[in-house]
Amino acid sequence: MTVDIYWRIHMEGDQSSLRHRVRSRGGFAPGGTAPGTRDGRDDGYSHADYMAEVARAAEDSGFVGGLLPNFPHTDDPWAAAATLARETTSYRFMVAFQPGFLHPVQAARMTATLQRATGGRIVYNVISGGGGPAQLWWGDKVDHDDRYARTSEFLDVLKGVWRGGHTHHGRFYQVENAGLPEELAGQPFPEIFFSGSSPAAIDAAGRHADYYLSWLEPFEALAEKFDAVRAHSRTPPRFAVRVDLLARESEQEAWAEIEEGWRARPGQNDFTEGDSVGVRRSRAFLAGAGDDPRALEVAPNVWGGFSQLRDGPAFGLVGDYHQVAERLDQLLDLGVDAFILAGIPHLEEARRVGRHVLPLLKGRTS
Repeated sequence: MTVDIYWRIHMEGDQSSLRHRVRSRGGFAPGGTAPGTRDGRDDGYSHADYMAEVARAAEDSGFVGGLLPNFPHTDDPWAAAATLARETTSYRFMVAFQPGFLHPVQAARMTATLQRATGGRIVYNVISGGGGPAQLWWGDKVDHDDRYARTSEFLDVLKGVWRGGHTHHGRFYQVENAGLPEELAGQPFPEIFFSGSSPAAIDAAGRHADYYLSWLEPFEALAEKFDAVRAHSRTPPRFAVRVDLLARESEQEAWAEIEEGWRARPGQNDFTEGDSVGVRRSRAFLAGAGDDPRALEVAPNVWGGFSQLRDGPAFGLVGDYHQVAERLDQLLDLGVDAFILAGIPHLEEARRVGRHVLPLLKGRTS
């Protein structure tokens, strides 16, 4: 079995470690590594340079590609993919985007252009948004289930435009005889990684996903979610999981890093309130855990406190190299076909995981 393993490319700036919740590398925060200063002047090393360094390190470390996340406080992932593609040779770029803010005809043209320029290295991470203030930042007031209905219609239109001569009169989109220009036609259509935990999301994923993508959860809950997706799919998709890792030479060293970060955390942190079912699921798994970081270990090496040490989902894996590889192998046995891995800081952890964890995966063939 061939397993595609991606590495997350930070878009919002990077921390120097989980012990210090300050974005000191890249991003838009002043005074960090990038943009940097020397003798009071700009040293010419930009946020894009740091992202490129992470992408090259991940490619060299055996990852097939990288996720480019998309938030109000990040660079645009479409533009970043075009920039970073020239820094790599075979590395794929998983562009995260919300269909509601881009017309499907324009999305088809942009994607085909990037496919032509990169030799087919663009992958989609289709997200429909978590509601709340972040959704309103985009100017989007469409409610939860309708966002997934819009996403599904968007993908219907985009696929039709890709084939050419497509006419569509729907609830959200109207097109007449739409298609790509001859010079862009015939490019490979990107694989679709589809996110969402609600029934509406699972129904849409069953129609469109090549990979159903979930955050890491307790393994039994993941298995139930995968079964629900299969039940709603004529042709079940493959499954992918987004996993943060903290892997060290010894288990004690890994947990010491967690405990240092826990003591230094600035205070309660959580996702912005919205209508995300995935966020509510994470909170439910951790209810009543208290303030002891080890109480957030819901299963061996499966820890639910990462969202207290950096922005993002709660669950990840903590342990020595062999333990972390064993848990990833267990996920493969559960039916996972691809991973999006991440670690803080992204640069050094890409090299560490590539060198010490990936070669231990028994369920992976190259």
